[in-house]
This record gives sequence, C-alpha cells and structure tokens, in this order.
Amino acid sequence: MELAEGIHGRSASSTSVRILAAAGAVGTAVGAGVVAYFDPSKSTFIPVCPLLRLTGFACPGCGLTRGFHALFHGDIIPAIDFNLLVPLWAVVFGWIFISLILLAIRGRGLPSAWLTRPAVLTSLLGVLIVFGMLRNIPAWPFTILFP
Repeated sequence: MELAEGIHGRSASSTSVRILAAAGAVGTAVGAGVVAYFDPSKSTFIPVCPLLRLTGFACPGCGLTRGFHALFHGDIIPAIDFNLLVPLWAVVFGWIFISLILLAIRGRGLPSAWLTRPAVLTSLLGVLIVFGMLRNIPAWPFTILFP
C-alpha cells in the first residue's frame, strides 16, 4: 500500500521506495542514453523485434527504438515515420520518468491515477491492437505505417 500511496502522491514514501524510484529513473536515463547514442539501425547489440524477424509482421512496438533514436536527435518526422505512436509513448514514458524522479526526491510522484484507470488501459490496448493490425495490411495507405 505504501508504494501505491507514494506513486499517487497521497503520502511520503519510505526510504526503500525512494531508492527504488531513483534506481528506476537512473535505469531509464541510461537506457535512453544508449538509444540516443547508438543507432539501432547499425548497432548489433540492440535486438530486432522477434515477431518481425520470424514472421515478417510488425508488432505495434516495431520501430520504437529507431523512432526514439531519431526523436532524441531532433528528427521528428523520421521518428513518426518509424512508428506513428512515438508521441504517445514519449508522453507516457516522460510522465513515468518525471514521476520516478519526484518520488525519489520528495517522496511523491505525479498523480498517475488517470494512467491506471481501466478505461485508459483498455483504450491503450485497443489502440495498440488496431495499430498492429492496420500496419500489416499490404495495401496503400496502410503500408505507410509499416516500419
């Protein structure tokens, strides 16, 4: 209960929760730094989507790593070209990252009740499923969505 209260901003969190939040923020920053520094199209240690490699079908997340690499370098149009949902994920990841930093510093994160509501999660799942299906239709204009 303590972790949930700290994340939702109702009460100060324990030291262990704050340390975990700091570790999560540092891990997220390091991961973002790796994606920003290494070009996923040329790096061999960044994995390729297993679904795309095995079946030729693009999952809803295909192109996100390349999209975030482009976004970190200020290339907004190529980022969206890799994955149309990059702006949505940038908002979600940014919200979580800032919330982790605030939780680590002051013991309360950003109010995130909206993010965990069943309606929001169901809508997000629906968007991912529809996007995943549309981007695999081999006809124009859906081919634009393929990474």
